[in-house]
Amino acid sequence: MKVTAEKNEKVANMIFASIYPLYLNRLVKNGRTKEELDQVIKWFTGYDQDTLQALIDEKVTFGTFFQKAKIHANAHLIKGVVCGYRIEEIEDEFELYKQCRRMEKLIDELARGRKMEKILRKV
Repeated sequence: MKVTAEKNEKVANMIFASIYPLYLNRLVKNGRTKEELDQVIKWFTGYDQDTLQALIDEKVTFGTFFQKAKIHANAHLIKGVVCGYRIEEIEDEFELYKQCRRMEKLIDELARGRKMEKILRKV
């Protein structure tokens, strides 16, 4: 599938705090924890726990969430298909959408029971 400017804009305007509980519910159903979810998000974005919680409390958009993030140097190692989109084929002009899909890929791997060291791309 191909990302469009409209799709990118729609994701940019979504409130991170409204999606976070959906991520958490999925993980809890699969025997994972909030701490593991937060660990993955913090690794990917460079946020500490207080900053992550503040962004949730402030109800920032995904656009703001990723704009403030310091994406991990190994993020380029996150590859595969999420929601029908092959991450490595998403055009650079849709960087926000690519970062969102990368984070969802990490959460998906966590839900599927993958080991944390593999999820965090320890090379």
